[in-house]
Order: sequence, then C-alpha cells, then structure tokens
Amino acid sequence: MPQLAHNDAEPSQLGISPSNALTVVRILALTVLFGAAAVYEAIHVSAILASGVWVHLQTGLWILQNHAFPHTGLFSQYSNLPWHDASWSFDVLLGLMYRAFGLRAIPFLLMLLKVALAATTFLLVRAGRADFWTAVALSAAAQYVIYGLQPLPYVFSILFFAVELILLLRSRQTGSMDLYRLPLLFLLWANVDIQFVLGLTLLLLYLIALGIEELIRGADKPWVSDAVRRVDLKRAGVMALLSLLMTFATPYTINLLPNSSSSLYSHATFEYFAEMSAMTFRHPQEFVLMLLVMAGFLSLGRRRSLDVFSLLVLMAGTAIAFRLQRDGWLAVLPAIAIVPGGRLLQCEPLSKTSYRWQRISASLTAIAVIFATLFLPRNGVLMDKIDQVYPVKACDYIRNNGLPQPLFNAYSWGSFLTWYLPQYPVAVDSRVELYGNRLLESYFSVVSGKERLETEGIVSPSGTLLLERQSAMARALTNLPVLEARYKLVYSDDLASVFVGRAGSQ
Repeated sequence: MPQLAHNDAEPSQLGISPSNALTVVRILALTVLFGAAAVYEAIHVSAILASGVWVHLQTGLWILQNHAFPHTGLFSQYSNLPWHDASWSFDVLLGLMYRAFGLRAIPFLLMLLKVALAATTFLLVRAGRADFWTAVALSAAAQYVIYGLQPLPYVFSILFFAVELILLLRSRQTGSMDLYRLPLLFLLWANVDIQFVLGLTLLLLYLIALGIEELIRGADKPWVSDAVRRVDLKRAGVMALLSLLMTFATPYTINLLPNSSSSLYSHATFEYFAEMSAMTFRHPQEFVLMLLVMAGFLSLGRRRSLDVFSLLVLMAGTAIAFRLQRDGWLAVLPAIAIVPGGRLLQCEPLSKTSYRWQRISASLTAIAVIFATLFLPRNGVLMDKIDQVYPVKACDYIRNNGLPQPLFNAYSWGSFLTWYLPQYPVAVDSRVELYGNRLLESYFSVVSGKERLETEGIVSPSGTLLLERQSAMARALTNLPVLEARYKLVYSDDLASVFVGRAGSQ
C-alpha cells in the first residue's frame, strides 16, 4: 500500500505567506482580547446581581415616563432633599435598553462595556507606541486588574479617562490638533458620570506639565526631548477652558461641579464602605497593579529626557489608587500607556495594515458578542437568579398585604427596592450624594448597634422594616423584649425578615 506522505510543507508552500499567517494570528488574538470578557459575562450573568444598577434603571424609566429630570430624592423617604441625577444619560440608556430587552438589557450593557474597555486599553497602549503583542499583554493585564466591573456609570468614566489620555499623549507626539476633541468628550462625560471631575484634574496636570516644560526650555536645559512636540500653552489653555464650560451643559448646569467632591469622597463613604479603604494586597490583582506601576516608573527612569506630564499623572494616579481600592484604574491606565515608552519592550510603528486588521478584529468581536447575547437567559430565568440574592418574596408579601409605608431596609437592598417596590419609599439606597454624611452615619449607627433602636429617629417614621434575616438588627427585634413589644415579625424566609410596628407602640 502506498504510504501517506507527512505534511511538512512550509506555510508558503501551502499558499499562505508568513505575513498572512501572522495577520490571521493577530486578528484571532485581538478578537479574543476584545470579546473574552463579554462572552464570560454572557455565560455567568454577574451583572444582574449588581446592587447599584436598580436605582439607575428605575430613575431612567421615570425620566422616560415623565419627560423631566429629577431634582429631589425620588423613591426615598427623604423626597424633600435636593438631588441631581449626574448620570441621567446613563439612566435613560439603561431604561431604553430595558424597554427593548427586559432584564437581559443589564448583562448586555455590561458585555458592551467590557468590549469597550478591552478596545480602549489596547488603543491606549498603542498610543504609547507599543508593538502589537505588548499592547495585547498590557491590555489583558489592565482588564485583569480592573476587575469586578458592574453596569454602572463609573465604567464610562474609566473609558473616557482612557480616551482623554490617548488624546493628550497624541498631542505630545503630533501637536495640538487632538486637543480640539476634548470639549466634546467632556460634554458627553459630564452627562454620564460625576467623575468627569477626575478628567478635569487630568487636564489641569497636562497644563501644569506644559508650563514646567516651557520653563525648562526657556532655561536652555536639555531635559525635555525633541521627540515631544511643543504644544502651545495658550491654545491648550483655551481648550481646557472650553472643556470646563462644556461640563455646565447638563440639565443641572453649574450645580454638579460644587458638590462633586462631597459626592465622591464624603466622610461617610470612607467610614462605612470597604472599597474606599486602602489596598490590603490580599488579592492577586493588587500585586499586578503594583508591578504595572513599578514598570511605569522604571520606564520613565530609563528615558534620556524628562516627561513631566507622564510623571505627574503616574504619581497622582498611584497616590489615589493605593489609598482607594475603588480608584485603582487611575494608576492602571497611565501605567500601561507609559511602560512601552521606556524601551523596556520593543516598539513598532503603526501602519495602515495595522488599522485594517484591527477593524477586522472589531467586526469579528461584534459578531461574537451578538452571538453570545442569543444565549443570555430569558427574563424568567434571570428573575429566578435575582430571587436568590434579593428579597423578592418578601417584597411580594409586603405589596400583596398592603403593609404600611415607608420602609426601613437593609442598605444592600435599597437600590433593588426602588425598582421592584417603588411605591414604598426606602430609608437608604446607593445614592450617597442624596443622603449625605448625617443620614448615612445615623443609619449605620443604628444597624451596627451603636445607637438604641427604640429611640433612634431614623427608624421610627418607618411603617415596615425589611431586614436581612441573619442581621444583628433582625435578631435584636426577635430576641429583645423591649423591641418585641414595639415590632411584630409578620414574614420570614431564608433571606429576609419583615417587621411592622405594633399598634400603640409607635
């Protein structure tokens, strides 16, 4: 019998040139980079359990129904308090998607955001003149460090911050033309998330860096490389001023900016939320972040000239990221943009061919994401999944039996209750900017046992108490005689306990 010949032919002998084979490999690698996190979300559907998404959904639906913007605390016991919905456009987008897809809109939105994060971080590294495989590796590392994404407005801030970094870095390579895009960026950003103030801070650092470099050049010091294009400081200042003015083009005009600091960094958030604490270095992502930052500083140190802007941004981002777990991305994004510039890794010029296969990869990713959405669970299945984490049955009991309003609720359920039980104003939810330090401190003092429940005014106005069954407060209501005399347990399941005030005890 004739023997089969071994196929040891080179790719070129099979009709595939080495360059074409490499292009195919790059397209596949980029498609995986862009789409892997989105496909993972389609399988696990973690977005449906995001605790803060529900109040954004309910607010978006309210805006669409009433054709107006909220100015007071909707769905809360404190409806008389002023409240500006800084993320109104995100809320409307989520509301529109919910009308079209139901509950599947929530994981679908997170899938899109994860694709956008992968693409943006890849482009950010490429803006630092990294070669393809370096860009893939650093983008993957960035996605790994910026973990636990939720379908919330802050993800847009991460994306917009990265885009701003790209524009500012390109302006230092090609001149000031890219700066003209900044006002439009801030117009969008200011209507999506309050963290646009971080973008303004980045822009301020850019202006400071330009001023320092002008002083260095004026002193005839060879510290600034000729490779860094000289950007006109006055022109950059005008673009920065226009960007600032664009942040006033919101339904709340100038009112967002003065309250942004207290909204993002209030005393209560530092006191009661773990994400506002310093890094503990108990998670592998935190060590990867540290390595990226170290590589960024090493890259700056290996350069023969001073890059003032990169140094300022990396220093500021590192200081914030190591102090606040929530804002780790402020160090990640500058680091991955800076690392390639120190010649730690081989760089390659961008070509028209590169842009061509990047577009092919983006198209393949879009196809993969659309295909993955077909396998998202139906609304009924998603509701069953929600029922395992949120007090759906307890809410049904409250609604069906017409228990007295308003609610005193567990903090982690507040956002969900604004959507699932909107007719019952909540005591607290994820809108820390609405409640402020005083109310939040009062609330957490009660639930932690620092204040006596029977005398605390934050509880007494509530007609119904919806608590986690295993919480200390729920146990106190069922075990302490003085509290049993005031509140009656009317419903309990594996997740929740419902109490109402006894007649004559309030």
